[in-house]
Amino acid sequence: MALIVQKYGGTSMGSPDRIRNVAKRVARWKAQGHQLVVVVSAMSGETNRLIALAKDVSPQPDGRELDVMISTGEQVTIALLAMALMDLGLKAKSYTGSQVKVLTDSTFTKARILDIDGDNIRRDLDAGTVVIVAGFQGVDADGNITTLGRGGSDTSGVALAAALKADECQIYTDVDGVYTTDPRIVPEARKLDSITFEEMLEMASLGSKVLQIRSVEFAGKYKVKLRVLSSFEEEGKETMGTLITFEEDSKMEQAIISGIAFNRDEAKLTVLGVPDRPGIAYQILGAIAEANIDVDMIIQNVGHDGTTDFSFTVPRGEFDRAKKILDEQVSPHVGARAVEGDKHICKVSAVGVGMRSHPGVASKMFRVLAEEGINIQMISTSEIKISVVVDEKYLELAVRVLHKAFDLDQAAA
Repeated sequence: MALIVQKYGGTSMGSPDRIRNVAKRVARWKAQGHQLVVVVSAMSGETNRLIALAKDVSPQPDGRELDVMISTGEQVTIALLAMALMDLGLKAKSYTGSQVKVLTDSTFTKARILDIDGDNIRRDLDAGTVVIVAGFQGVDADGNITTLGRGGSDTSGVALAAALKADECQIYTDVDGVYTTDPRIVPEARKLDSITFEEMLEMASLGSKVLQIRSVEFAGKYKVKLRVLSSFEEEGKETMGTLITFEEDSKMEQAIISGIAFNRDEAKLTVLGVPDRPGIAYQILGAIAEANIDVDMIIQNVGHDGTTDFSFTVPRGEFDRAKKILDEQVSPHVGARAVEGDKHICKVSAVGVGMRSHPGVASKMFRVLAEEGINIQMISTSEIKISVVVDEKYLELAVRVLHKAFDLDQAAA
């Protein structure tokens, strides 16, 4: 018998029929003798509806009151799932985040979890009850309702699994696992039976939407075993999804690259002709950081005649704000010649722990792109990742040729 935490997203809970299907799935796991904690999101679209309603009343709603409001979406789904399980003859009990006491800080709309009191849940599990917990929400030290930010239900599930020392945390989505790349771009993409935590963290940070990055970081910190599964597979045809593990596969050296990730949400800014002196990077990026704008890739050209060009990428939605800061605050202050920007770029990345023991991955990646006439604008690397910035019009071509070049369309030996 294992203690399993299952998390179901908004699409899985999107209608009464789907909620009944989730209840049947939970019941099958319970019939196998497992203890079950089920974390659920609001129905798909419900959180957006509530936020829009709040902004109809107040263009800049107060964070505390907004959290009180948007947390109600999960209260609906936990109660409905408990009712559906009871109709199947199971003992079930729902909990809000505050009833569990998922203790968070007081950063409304994007709170971080500090602690979880699992005593009530453990007592219910020992009594044979299926426990259903509202994802996405918690409570601060003053008793205020808080929410964890978009995608926070994944984090709720992983955090509960860590607090309860669960054997496994299963994340049910509308896909049946983690693929070597997006099957909508490469139909030959394969579902991975397993992937290391490091690889999944890189994939999530590089634009893979299967798991929310905060949940992967949380899993890494507390060594929570994760599995990604689909809630839409028919009974009797379920697969085991993709296991995200901390143990590198014994065949790691055969699988140099595990996946090709990409991100369209990128824009590039270049500050031209800035003085080539110590501290110039801080002078440029300091103002961007103070505006709470995330910076991703950075490159500084070799200086000539006492000046250099400095480029970096930001989320596309932050491009206009970042460029305004550079134009009005940074450029006049540092004496830059000009500021240029490009919203039509994307990032394509090769990810794999096998890079550690296989030289030549970068040169192969660059050669393959060059053969297709794809110009590389920026490069960044880590121990298990190589990322390049290219023109957005080449995104799908780049993903397809790299996926094929690294034999990701071939079944693992």
